[in-house]
Amino acid sequence: MIQIFSQYFPIRTLLLAVLETLIVAIAVVCGAKLRFWNDPAEFEAYIHLPVFGLQLIPVIGVFQVTFHYAKLYDFSDIRPRIEDTLRVWQSIGTAALILGTLYLLFPPLLIGRGVFAISLGLIPLFMLANRFILERAWRFASPPKRILILGAQELGIVVSREFCRRQDLNVKVVGFINGDQSVHAAEIAEMPVLGDITSVEQVVRDYRVSRIIVALEDRRGNLPIRDLVKLRLAGIRVEDVHSTMAALTGRVWLETLRPSWFVFSEGFRRSRSTLLIKRMIDVLISCAFLILAFPFLVIIAVAIRLESRGPVIYRQKRVGACGKLFNVLKFRSMAVDAEAKHGAQWASADDARATRVGRFIRRYRIDELPQVINVLRGDMSFVGPRPERPVFVDSLRQKISYYDERHSVRPGITGWAQVSYHYGASAEDALRKLEYDLFYLKNLSIFFDCAIILRTIRIVLMGEGSR
Repeated sequence: MIQIFSQYFPIRTLLLAVLETLIVAIAVVCGAKLRFWNDPAEFEAYIHLPVFGLQLIPVIGVFQVTFHYAKLYDFSDIRPRIEDTLRVWQSIGTAALILGTLYLLFPPLLIGRGVFAISLGLIPLFMLANRFILERAWRFASPPKRILILGAQELGIVVSREFCRRQDLNVKVVGFINGDQSVHAAEIAEMPVLGDITSVEQVVRDYRVSRIIVALEDRRGNLPIRDLVKLRLAGIRVEDVHSTMAALTGRVWLETLRPSWFVFSEGFRRSRSTLLIKRMIDVLISCAFLILAFPFLVIIAVAIRLESRGPVIYRQKRVGACGKLFNVLKFRSMAVDAEAKHGAQWASADDARATRVGRFIRRYRIDELPQVINVLRGDMSFVGPRPERPVFVDSLRQKISYYDERHSVRPGITGWAQVSYHYGASAEDALRKLEYDLFYLKNLSIFFDCAIILRTIRIVLMGEGSR
């Protein structure tokens, strides 16, 4: 496994994505070969045309997007082989429809009807064969990395269960080292306790450990510094449990976190150039979106106005960067004066205050689209922590440590918490979302923003996580 945006990703997944990019290109070339099988000279002329490479780019791009949205590279949950096969065929069908539409709009991109049809038949066959071969080769050539957890209390148990759940990472937890020498070896979380802190070095040798996770809840006098330094210099990787859990889950675990972790942990870098590029992208995309989507926005506005009286755009005070208040803009999804009786409330899954049009636009996040104007004004960014209402912020900052840290950047239309956690309607949910927001602040980058936007598009298209 490797780390991208401080998260663990299986090397097999990345290798599969690269191989299947090549497979799509090879399938198109093979399709051309079969199309011109009785005329080798015409085949040679066809694949050496200057436009052939340009025609290949949208084919590869569209197929990779559909593979991503069909979750063909998500192996965090074990699926039956038949389900994977169905997902392959579904993604091929979706890609065919998208490419067909693209060819109608831009005919010069067409690679040839015969070549295209043959390629559509070859791609799934090549993909399924590749996955079958790669799975068996991977089992043979890549034995699981062996992990030892230093600490057999709650933190150690939580991280061991998380590793066991992530079978896609190709790791094996061999057991625990108990931080308390007075406690005898026992079975914890279905894993053996292999010794106490005096036997770390011996256990690493005996069990061929390649990584140690330090999960001691009380390290004073319990941390075997000399042994860990010796093992580290011998090439054994040593990690803090909080960094490991962040990499496994994509969030910062606040319950047991010490303030020193924020000081000494990698990340939380925010260069001026990154913020400048982020702002430039926000402005360019906002302008393009408002121009292209203007007719659609007008239709939504008319539908809202026809169903119920009142303004189409709803303005609501939110807390932005550095605690500054601003008016967030949304399409009105509730009846006028919906909060007159009970005051400010979190939206719920079956919100009785929502109108029929309101429920529809909430389901597909259409109610958030006017916030593009907030982005253009500079109140918000496309990606960042979601802005909350002042009344909720005042309450949450009293209950949750580090809550105000989410206001260190511009809030976003979407964010890492929004694509990683279900819609929240309680203080407990606010804590969980803060953990994802802090992970985003730790790894803020343009590429991470792009990954969040891609995942947001998938969630919107599938209608997932609506409220």
